[in-house]
Amino acid sequence: MIAFNAFDMACIGHIQQGLWTHPRDSSLGYNRLAHWTNLARTLEKGLFDGLFLADVLGIYDVYGGNAEVALKGAVQVPLLDPAMLVPAMAAVTQHLGFGITCNLAYEPPYLFARRMSTLDHLTNGRIGWNIVTGYLDSAARGMGFDRQMAHDDRYDLADEYMDAVYALWEGSWADDAVKADRAAGLYADPSRVRPARHQGRQYKIEAMHLCEPSPQRTPVLYQAGASDRGRAFAGRHAECVFVNGGQPANVARLVADLRARAGTRPVKVFAGATLIIGRTEAEARDLLEDYRRHASVEGALAHASASLGIDFARYEMDEPIATGPTGAIQSNVEAMTRAAGTGWTKRKLIDSFILGSRQPPIVGDARQVADALAGFVEATGVDGFNLSRTVMPECLSQVTELLIPELQSRGLYKTSYAPGTYREKLFAAGPRLPEAHPAAAHRWW
Repeated sequence: MIAFNAFDMACIGHIQQGLWTHPRDSSLGYNRLAHWTNLARTLEKGLFDGLFLADVLGIYDVYGGNAEVALKGAVQVPLLDPAMLVPAMAAVTQHLGFGITCNLAYEPPYLFARRMSTLDHLTNGRIGWNIVTGYLDSAARGMGFDRQMAHDDRYDLADEYMDAVYALWEGSWADDAVKADRAAGLYADPSRVRPARHQGRQYKIEAMHLCEPSPQRTPVLYQAGASDRGRAFAGRHAECVFVNGGQPANVARLVADLRARAGTRPVKVFAGATLIIGRTEAEARDLLEDYRRHASVEGALAHASASLGIDFARYEMDEPIATGPTGAIQSNVEAMTRAAGTGWTKRKLIDSFILGSRQPPIVGDARQVADALAGFVEATGVDGFNLSRTVMPECLSQVTELLIPELQSRGLYKTSYAPGTYREKLFAAGPRLPEAHPAAAHRWW
């Protein structure tokens, strides 16, 4: 079965820069709860597996050395805290999972562990965490540092961070610690609660976790780094990995590598995709041209400069782009070099901006789009797709009203939700991480 996550962000302009200016787009309502509760209801009606919420700390100020373009074009700014949106959406749904992006580099594990346990309780076990270490120097400056840590050093920090939060989530409260015995006045058995202990280079913890065991204990673990160091981290920790779309052969090699690194642990891989679906191919093509009139090249350059760590304002249109190591998303640089060659230019980059991003849309009627997605799954081994928004909410209506019935008719998409937590729905297993996962070593049996 093909799995779908909606890929969104608590902002006005997410991936497809400029489309918020379309007269039918509702993204200006991003700071109203009704915007998010309506989205959650729509996704659950469409049997989406989850809502994947991206996030960054910091502003896109690499392009031109300032944030002017990002601010003018609402390029992922202003931006709300995604964790604050989840309880409201959980209250109007029963099955939809929520994968939220949280940067571990600037928050102590003790506080973060409580926040995720709280969300796991309030959603009845439907929370996931997209583990990121950040890639913006502007975020580091906002947190009192001159610049962010080096790329691989951030992953070293992340490995230690994971051990710290596993100790809190998995090892502080025994499964039978909570008694809730009114007659005896005993809520928790003190002999079954112990301090989590972690002594590392970056973190030292000796404290009881503040939350009793939540339905999943550890949230479903997402990760999106595709560099060699990122894949090593994913092979150790991630249950779900988000990869960029691209040439099927390249994606297939990445998927095979990720699964080999994970060993016996199951890993689901989601590829990024943008869909434009019409009742006919001609209608879909007309929608594409309509949307393109609102796409922002400048906004896309500001976004790409930040994510690639390259100030494209410094380059002439046909000047070769230098692509040495950067402190940004290394796998994005590698993917761009594979796609455009070692001598790629700003003109080539701009030519790839079909809808204000580097992600080319899949365009057609429901049958054509279903063919494309099914073929990509067959060729690459991915499990599903993170679907970026274009014009909201009609892009979701295109998926739920046109595409999903077509996929269901082929037996490629579920017709109902499975019971249980987010992890149980995704993996048809128990609510806890499997024994092969390193978190299991922290459990108190």
